[in-house]
Parts: sequence; C-alpha cells; structure tokens
Amino acid sequence: MSLFSTQAARFAALPGNLKGALTLLVAAAGFSCMVLLVKLAGERLHVTQILLVRQVIMMTIVMPSVLNQFPGCLKTARLDLQVTRVVFALVAMLAGFHAIIHMPLADAVAISFAKSFFVTIFAIWFLKETVGLRRWMAVIAGFIGVLVMMRPGTEGFDPNSIYALVGAAAAGLVMVIIRILSKTDKPITTLSYQALLVGICVAIPAYYYWQAPTLNEWLLLLGIGVLSYISQLLNIHAYSWGEASLLAPLDYMRLLYATILGWIVFETLPGPYTWAGALVIIAAAIYTIHRERQVNATLTRSSEGRDFTNNT
Repeated sequence: MSLFSTQAARFAALPGNLKGALTLLVAAAGFSCMVLLVKLAGERLHVTQILLVRQVIMMTIVMPSVLNQFPGCLKTARLDLQVTRVVFALVAMLAGFHAIIHMPLADAVAISFAKSFFVTIFAIWFLKETVGLRRWMAVIAGFIGVLVMMRPGTEGFDPNSIYALVGAAAAGLVMVIIRILSKTDKPITTLSYQALLVGICVAIPAYYYWQAPTLNEWLLLLGIGVLSYISQLLNIHAYSWGEASLLAPLDYMRLLYATILGWIVFETLPGPYTWAGALVIIAAAIYTIHRERQVNATLTRSSEGRDFTNNT
C-alpha cells in the first residue's frame, strides 16, 4: 500500500466531526489564498476580467456534470428566483472582490462576516422565520462591530468598506434564496444557472475593460479559478462529514489566515479598530449559530453560499 493510500485510510477512519474540522480548515486556507490572488491580480486587471476568467475556469471543471444532465438540469420551478440569485451573486462577488482589491486583506474579510447577520434579517422577511430577542441582540452587536471597523464620519473611514458591506448583504440574500430554491430545484439546477448566467453577465464589461494579462497574471487567474473550485469542494465535503453547528465557527479562521497573508505579502497588520470590530462580529456570529442550533434553524450554519467574499 502506498504512503498516500495509507494516509487516506487513516483520514477516513477519523470521527466525522474531526474529519470535517480538518477539511474545513484547509478549505478556509484555500479561500484565503484565493482572495490574496484576487488582490494581486487586481493591481492591474479589472474586477470583471478577474471574475470572467475565474468563472470560465470553474465552468470548465463542472461542465461535464452539467452536460451529463443537460437540458434537464435547466428545468426549474422558480426561474425568477434562479435569475434573482444570479443577480445578487454577481453583486456579492463584484462588490466583495472590489473590497478585497482596494482594502487591507484582513479588513475586507472581517467585514464579509456580517453576512450572517443579513441572513437573519432576510430570513425574517422571506422565510417568515421567528427571531427572538437574544438573536436580535446578537445581530445588533454584530453591526456595532461593523461600525467600529468602518468608522464612518471619521478620517479613518475607507469608502471601499461600503463595497465589503454590500457584498456581505448580497451574499446573505443569496443564502436565503438558495434555501428557498432547495425546496423545489435540484442542486445541479442551481449550479447550472450559476455556471451559465454569471459568465454571460460579466462577459460584456470584462471585454470592455480587458487588458492582456502577463504570464504571471495568467498564473494568478488560473490559481483563482482552481482554488475557488477546490475550496468549495472541500467545504461541501467538510459539512457532509461533520455537524454544521460545530464546524461553522471554524470558518472564521479565514481572518487569521488573511492577517498572516497580508503581513507576509504586503507587510500590513490590522489596526486596533479592525481587531476590536472583528472580535465583536465573530462573537456575535458564533452566538447566532449557537442560537440557531437550539431552535433547529440552519441558514447561517449551512454550507450553502458560505463561499461568498468569497467566492460564489
């Protein structure tokens, strides 16, 4: 038996939660490396060009699965929601990538965690979910953490942080829409619309802003697409092996990874306001996950849509 087979057998024998936790930590590292590559590529290339190439690479990888079930994979009971999901997924990715390119890496990642609080709010509107006082307090505390980080009205305010917040809000709405679609449409249907429509939507602006990438930039773009796919796949496997309520808090390791990468590559570290706000956001988000576990809700601790920064 080869060394790889031996290690794979040992990993397979681990308890489900441990397998899920280890896999999710690797997925979080992959997402963090992906956003670093986005930031590096965005030093010269337009965000729509980055997103188009990323989408083409991911679409190429998943196309065999789509074609295997085509055209049945496009049959949907809610075309309106599929289109709406793609629109807000585009907003989430464009705004999120813009923030990553123009802000310190850790700051953009930390603000993206506000997605969990937007999920709670949108779940009330669209899913008629009942939210108690304690979860409302967690949401309010989370947004206070966001304000601490953004510092609107002060000299430290970065207008690009608004993009990060808009991206988080759009990602939260996408998660709620996915939850609604899961009741009527198969996952391959949602994947198919994502693969086809996102590429079509960004093709025109990407053509307008297109600049011929250098060899290094092509390698960055290739890395973005491959890391996006692998990290999403690991994310799905992690949640299939472990309990979502136990694994979800590990997603916040992305802030630590982003801080380390930002220090190594750009020699920047988050300031005290970023750390203070991020700690409040993460604490409030973890409490929200805990409360959802108690009331048997699953939105903010599900694997669906967790890749938006990051990564849809």
